[in-house]
Amino acid sequence: MSRTPMRRIAAVAASAALVAGGVTAGVTIGAGAASAATCSSSSQATKNDPSTVWITHTYNKTVTNAAGEEITEAAAGSLVTYKTVVGTTSIGNPYVNSITDIPPAGFGAPVSATVTAYTVSIPTGQHEADVTMTPGGGGYAATSTGWFVNSGNPVTLKTTYKVPANIAPGTQVTSGGTKVGGTVGVGTDLPNLNACFTVRIPNPGEAVTGSMDGAGLGSSEGQLSSTGSVSDVLGDTITKVLENGS
Repeated sequence: MSRTPMRRIAAVAASAALVAGGVTAGVTIGAGAASAATCSSSSQATKNDPSTVWITHTYNKTVTNAAGEEITEAAAGSLVTYKTVVGTTSIGNPYVNSITDIPPAGFGAPVSATVTAYTVSIPTGQHEADVTMTPGGGGYAATSTGWFVNSGNPVTLKTTYKVPANIAPGTQVTSGGTKVGGTVGVGTDLPNLNACFTVRIPNPGEAVTGSMDGAGLGSSEGQLSSTGSVSDVLGDTITKVLENGS
């Protein structure tokens, strides 16, 4: 029997077994939807007072996935990124020399961080670079001699953390606030500049891929993404067993 028909038969058998076991492949199960309105994935703040010379400074914090897309849910054990943007809407050129990101309680140190800011290097403009985060102020700070900011060039800090694996689905996870240091009144403490997401049940790709990789079954053909098919992976596995035994 050729591999393709055998794989199809195995996939059908795997799908039937999943249905019998009460598992639906390809469906992401969300949690905490009823209270989603109280859990905002982003927040904003402004500062306009004598310390800013009545120039408006803006602050934004958002929780995203690895692709930079704003999210409302994430699985325990996955990675989330908090994006903090400091800018100004009018004249004035403050320099930001520190941004402190305060993660949710129970989170470990960041696994990575980058800053995007205006530089005079060629080509002149916004450039992203890795930064080292220093513990302090209840969170982790990125520092510089001064990131230039104007109305067209904000400074953006992206800080990535791993969601603790022991958080139960349905739990709303709210980050801490944000602290900014710099010149011309841009420095401020913003305890309510935070972002929230709801922990969901891992989808089939997140739940299955890791265990199959560990068993040597996560081939390029059978690898399962977040939108992949569990039956295809199990079908490939059954096919390999049948071929090896033939």
